[in-house]
Amino acid sequence: MPNYPNQRYRGGGGGGVSLTFPPFTGAVRLLVLINVAVYFLVLVGNIAVRGFEYTFDRAFGLTPLLAVHGWIWQVVSYGFLHLGLGHLLVNMLMLWMFGSTLEAQWGSRRFYQLYFFSLVGAAFTTIVMGFVGRTVAASQMTVGASGGVYGVLICFGILFANQEMLLFPLPFRIKAKYMITILIVVVLASALQPGSSGVANFAHLGGLLFGFIFIRLAPTGRKGGGKSVSEGYYGLRNAYDRWKRRRAASKFEVYMRDRGRYFDQHGNYRDPEQKSPEKGNGEGSGPWVN
Repeated sequence: MPNYPNQRYRGGGGGGVSLTFPPFTGAVRLLVLINVAVYFLVLVGNIAVRGFEYTFDRAFGLTPLLAVHGWIWQVVSYGFLHLGLGHLLVNMLMLWMFGSTLEAQWGSRRFYQLYFFSLVGAAFTTIVMGFVGRTVAASQMTVGASGGVYGVLICFGILFANQEMLLFPLPFRIKAKYMITILIVVVLASALQPGSSGVANFAHLGGLLFGFIFIRLAPTGRKGGGKSVSEGYYGLRNAYDRWKRRRAASKFEVYMRDRGRYFDQHGNYRDPEQKSPEKGNGEGSGPWVN
């Protein structure tokens, strides 16, 4: 877990090791609650209706063959399904430990952008490997929030590279950059030998990749610094709107000139019969535009 500075446990060696948890921030809290609610919905539905879990997972889990045939919602919905309680707890614990720190720095909107960008990116990675890779079948189903969580992890490792973390339950601390390096090596090695544990390693790898792409688009990672994806989009849209207004104004000026009406550089109407004043003579000039 990250090493938070406030409450500390003093061990026998005299060094302070943080055992505190980060705040349960808004976006992280909502994502955790939705995941937990879906998990219990499946449990209750499976008790009430025979075969409910299979039908529900087939509809909302990510199956490449179905996703490319119109079941496009699966690229998001698969991230809210889990195979068991252990799978759910590990993902939600990592999301809480590392996601809350990022959300505190970025704000909820930008954190949502990172999480879903990584989650959907992991889904597309899985779909592509399902059709072009020999190790993943297009009919194989993938579930779990790991794609989004791994995107959060790599962003944390880049932004807080030198922050020390406790490898609970082991009494060791390690810097975030080394932890992320080890994580990437493990994921790459697992991706070369998939299927043995049933873990969707390519989804993990896709989450890491798209999390890295996101942090390149938002390099500072701090509130008020850098541009988020949405800010870049709105900047381009505003530039396009300004270009359209200038183009419309130019067409309007040509239209009015063809009808004998003229405007000065400030957009004020000028009588075409009025002679332009000599330099230094203020008479006949248009009004000031504030």
